[in-house]
Amino acid sequence: MTISVFDLFSVGVGPSSSHTVGPMRAAARFISDLHTLGAFEDVVDVKVDLYGSLAATGAGHGTMSAVLLGLEGYRPEDIETDEMERRLEIMRSTRHISLGGSRDIALAEDEIILRPLTVLPFHPNGMTLTAYADENVELHKETYFSVGGGFVVTEAESIETTPASAGGLNYGSAKELLELCDRYECSISDLMLSIEHESRSTLEIHEQLLHIRDVMVECEQRGISRDGYLPGALRVRRRARDWFLRLDREDPYRAPEFAEDWVNLVALAINEENASGGRIVTAPTNGAAGIIPAVLHYAVHYTPAGRADPDKTAIQFLLTAGAIGSLYKERASISGAEVGCQGEVGSAASMAAAGLAEILGGTPEQVENAAEIAMEHSLGLTCDPIEGLVQIPCIERNAISAGKAINAARMALRGDGTHRVSLDQVIETMRSTGADMLSKYKETSTGGLAVNVPVNYVEC
Repeated sequence: MTISVFDLFSVGVGPSSSHTVGPMRAAARFISDLHTLGAFEDVVDVKVDLYGSLAATGAGHGTMSAVLLGLEGYRPEDIETDEMERRLEIMRSTRHISLGGSRDIALAEDEIILRPLTVLPFHPNGMTLTAYADENVELHKETYFSVGGGFVVTEAESIETTPASAGGLNYGSAKELLELCDRYECSISDLMLSIEHESRSTLEIHEQLLHIRDVMVECEQRGISRDGYLPGALRVRRRARDWFLRLDREDPYRAPEFAEDWVNLVALAINEENASGGRIVTAPTNGAAGIIPAVLHYAVHYTPAGRADPDKTAIQFLLTAGAIGSLYKERASISGAEVGCQGEVGSAASMAAAGLAEILGGTPEQVENAAEIAMEHSLGLTCDPIEGLVQIPCIERNAISAGKAINAARMALRGDGTHRVSLDQVIETMRSTGADMLSKYKETSTGGLAVNVPVNYVEC
């Protein structure tokens, strides 16, 4: 089943799509279900249990505060940064939340129960919410899984199925995607546009895609306007503002030889903003949010098609990237807690390479080749964030992977689309590699850089 580009690219908040956006959506859904069941008015207490990776790295990813905001009825696509910070300050000072935005109950971040050594069967990112009435009477209990990219499923919805062969314009594999493009003699972006037409008009699709583009650019601009240190014990200094001021002096006319520097800057700025909890586009995750905007920046500013029509270029780029992203979401995973960073940064690089290859005039076969190259050389990437923060190695890794995506697209355009390793094969390899990967390398901060780089705490 083809996943909509608007599910893969959604507006949310940092620092993590699976550990911040997903838990907030799950908690908001829990409140909505309480209303549907007619039980909301009877709630006097809510218990929150976090399991596996959500518990292990939740403090660094803002998971606990995201759950409390969700229980207040906030959703990541709607909440503004200023409002979020205001509500969190009130919660922390009162140790109460406004359940569903209307009723005060006692609940604080440190009252959320963390079970990092307990991994629920379906996915490492599990959470259970339980609502109680007076005398500890259980009103409603639900277990949710945050499966990457802000997607959330309940325990009942989590029955794992093998992706089926798609029908109509939908596709379930890269092979089927190419067959459809050949049958209808169309590009991948045109095919994806036709699929989106099932639920939206052309005008709505274009407007929403350009809105996504605009949020990416706004995030980049916020990132290059701020300096100081990112939150947390690592004391990572923001670099985007200084880089921008230097680059702007060195390259006032945006010469082609500086293209790579600007791509690095965009990725850096967006991921610094994400690390600080700012407004972000999951692309397809928050941890990899800088790659697609950085390569889109390249497509718009450094290709003939982009300079001729920036809006059309952005639309085609995002549709193509979304078409490839659907394959990763359906056939493997985009969750670092499930398959390591290959599922986040690798998927984003593959999607970005595909988008750029189409903008450069590539055939569907060349676009598929570009996507394959980018993932083939991202296989095995671990997710080992120091202190559970999306700062090291995540920020620089986005910039490096954006460059990898551009290189993959250009390599694919030098060929004719025929190649030995297919995208379907590399996606299956990524999935199986993730299954074999030790849990300490899958967003638990118990291996890799997370245990080999010491952190010095400074008492204030």
